[in-house]
Amino acid sequence: MKTVKIGIIGLGSWGESHLEAFRSLPQAEVAAVCDTREDRLNELADKYGVPHRYTQYEKLLERTDLDLVSVVTFEKHHLAPVLLALRSGKHVLVEKPVSTNVQEAEEMARTAAENNRFILPGHLLRFDPRYASIHQSLQKGEIGRPLSIHSKRSRQKSLYATYRRTHTVYELMIHDLDLAIWYAGSRVQTVRAYGLGQSPAEAPEILWACLEFANGAMAVLHSNWMTPDEAGIAIADSIEVIGDKGTAHFETSLSGLQIWNASGRQSPDTNIHAKLLNQTVGSLREQVMYICRCLAEGTVPDHLSFEDAVHGVAVADAIVQSCSTGREVRL
Repeated sequence: MKTVKIGIIGLGSWGESHLEAFRSLPQAEVAAVCDTREDRLNELADKYGVPHRYTQYEKLLERTDLDLVSVVTFEKHHLAPVLLALRSGKHVLVEKPVSTNVQEAEEMARTAAENNRFILPGHLLRFDPRYASIHQSLQKGEIGRPLSIHSKRSRQKSLYATYRRTHTVYELMIHDLDLAIWYAGSRVQTVRAYGLGQSPAEAPEILWACLEFANGAMAVLHSNWMTPDEAGIAIADSIEVIGDKGTAHFETSLSGLQIWNASGRQSPDTNIHAKLLNQTVGSLREQVMYICRCLAEGTVPDHLSFEDAVHGVAVADAIVQSCSTGREVRL
């Protein structure tokens, strides 16, 4: 099988996770990395044995040996490296949210089509067996036509200080927007959203959104940054999908791994990205393995949909608008 050569732009904590995930694959080779912080760049390049390092993404994208570039910068800095990567002949994996501006997301899609390259959104929950199994049940008709989707996504309070830089719909709810669009198999027509905040930031700590789809399905999405750190629960998520023939649901905080010791209760995540038995596991690895396998075999990676991602950004914009105006928004 062909080896897929990778370049990674952005080496924050999640960029390092991309680096670990790609390096765990026998069919992938991380050939180059980029970060504006030279100390961080050298630290990770040395740690993971990456041969080529750059402080300017333009220099990395001058390379002609890269098949795929992973863009893991801050969400508001995705556009320029994504467009240049596509125009220089690379396929692109861009982390979620692909943009916080729907016009930018549409420009990315156009540029990919014009240059005959794949652009793939980092919607890794499509590779989490729990979420993917619900979609499979819908596709097989096991729970029938989707009528109601209800999801909750809760994170620890301390994380809010970092992620308040962007509206909660883009940092937290964007996952559930993609899942709702994927499950409904339709487009959102109307949005009504409510945000509650304990601080003056533009990003509400608590966010509710009600979506009505063109096919009649309804979704209620809830995200918050309110789980006390002392509870020791890193991820407290749930989802329920009601079809006309049955229901699928799960809840993470009660059914996941729990460790009780003298320091309290810990509920670490082992589904997204983790190291077990000295190897990388989780849905991030499953996602990049799928992408690399498709590129190596010359097949279309259509389990991921950038068209859905663009629609998700448009719905996110409508949620922000509804929160600020107190009114229903039609798309």
